[in-house]
Amino acid sequence: MKTIAVVIASLIAFSGISHAADIIAPVKEIMDATRSNWADNNSDWTDIFDASRLDHLYSRDFVAKYQAAAQFPAVDDDGISPFDYDVIVNGQDACPLEDLTMVAAPVVDGVAEVTVRFKKSACSHAPDAKDYTTVRFEVVEEGGKPVIDDIVTENIETQARDSLKTTMALIAKGQ
Repeated sequence: MKTIAVVIASLIAFSGISHAADIIAPVKEIMDATRSNWADNNSDWTDIFDASRLDHLYSRDFVAKYQAAAQFPAVDDDGISPFDYDVIVNGQDACPLEDLTMVAAPVVDGVAEVTVRFKKSACSHAPDAKDYTTVRFEVVEEGGKPVIDDIVTENIETQARDSLKTTMALIAKGQ
């Protein structure tokens, strides 16, 4: 109960946005699409960076970096994505996502960090199959609404945090 109170109090402080659902909303839309993409229901793949999502879920800076990186598409079926992996599960393979949670942290310098945790390999028999994947969404306010400004994954090998905006900037430079 104390955790919920801290989350709600931090969300109220977020530049006038007064509901936790508001801050989490863009993250929830991305995670709903990602969950559907990896579900066993044979649904069509949902592009979390299609034009309509870029227009309303992401910050202007994120969109600019994505569009610059998209000039260098990875080898894939659609020929337009700068990525050859799912940036949320941080890989090319996953199982249906399990035990997914989303928690918003207190706002720091105008950024609300929404931490998402899930098991992406639970259907596997690998030793790390039950490990959690953690993704951090940096949410800012633009035009009076919360938008995703960066997606940060944890690199299991290096224990470093990998910023998608940094990755997109490197792709745009041809690196």
